[in-house]
Amino acid sequence: MFVHNKRLQYTVRVAAPNPGLANLLLEQFGGPQGELGAACRYFTQAVGEDDPGRKDLLFDIATEELSHLEIVGSIIAMLNKGAKGQLAEAVESEAELYRAMTGGGNDSHITSLLYGGGPALTNSAGVPWTAAYVDTIGEPTADLRSNIAAEARAKIVYERLINVTEDPGIKETLGFLMTREIAHQKSFEKALHSIQPNFPQGKLPGVPEFTSVYYNMSSGDASPRGPWNEGADWEFVETPEPAVDGGDGLATVNVTADEAEVLRAMASRTASDTKADPMTGADLGVGEAVK
Repeated sequence: MFVHNKRLQYTVRVAAPNPGLANLLLEQFGGPQGELGAACRYFTQAVGEDDPGRKDLLFDIATEELSHLEIVGSIIAMLNKGAKGQLAEAVESEAELYRAMTGGGNDSHITSLLYGGGPALTNSAGVPWTAAYVDTIGEPTADLRSNIAAEARAKIVYERLINVTEDPGIKETLGFLMTREIAHQKSFEKALHSIQPNFPQGKLPGVPEFTSVYYNMSSGDASPRGPWNEGADWEFVETPEPAVDGGDGLATVNVTADEAEVLRAMASRTASDTKADPMTGADLGVGEAVK
């Protein structure tokens, strides 16, 4: 059961309307790294989780992400207040109204015109939110790693948003949201490593002859070496040959005699005549334009 508390998790203080900043903040409302995507990701994982501890963790963080969505949405709504009222009541001249909507020099006028200044489930470029942002796969050792990465990406977006505003109240609120991304990362890390072993993900082990091999797929200058490709854990292959399995590297399939005959007929029908040089539309197009 969900119960809405009318008080925000963190107090929102906005010094003055700023439609341009409101538009940028849509990244954390309806963008790929935003709070709705996080809430849906953790909620779906929680519903399918069998471990009671992880289930509770995921539901708690999913619910907190919804509260963060409310915070971000409230900031966006407050930042759009000036343009919203002016647009609805037409109290300003056309020029002044347009300036109010485009404050910040981005596409904030789209938010005002299409959504009346309210927070929309889009990113800052107007791309609609999509369930494709929810990358749950149903294996906790994989999902928890994805969650850690998602929280890290969201933290970086909050950092960037903090850097583009001088409003102290908004900076403070965004700092809180950014810090909660750190706390969630820590929780997910602890949950991941409470599963032992947790690598490789899933149940099946890798094929031993390929698990610890690093193929140098770059040509040119010498490739830098480090713990990702050298040491006792790694076999470094400087110039890998095709077909590392020892085969001929060709793709084959067994077909019936009837299927083989049909395939030969198709290949014969669609074969290229390498000696032909027909007149084409491209040849006609390179002539002088008719005056």
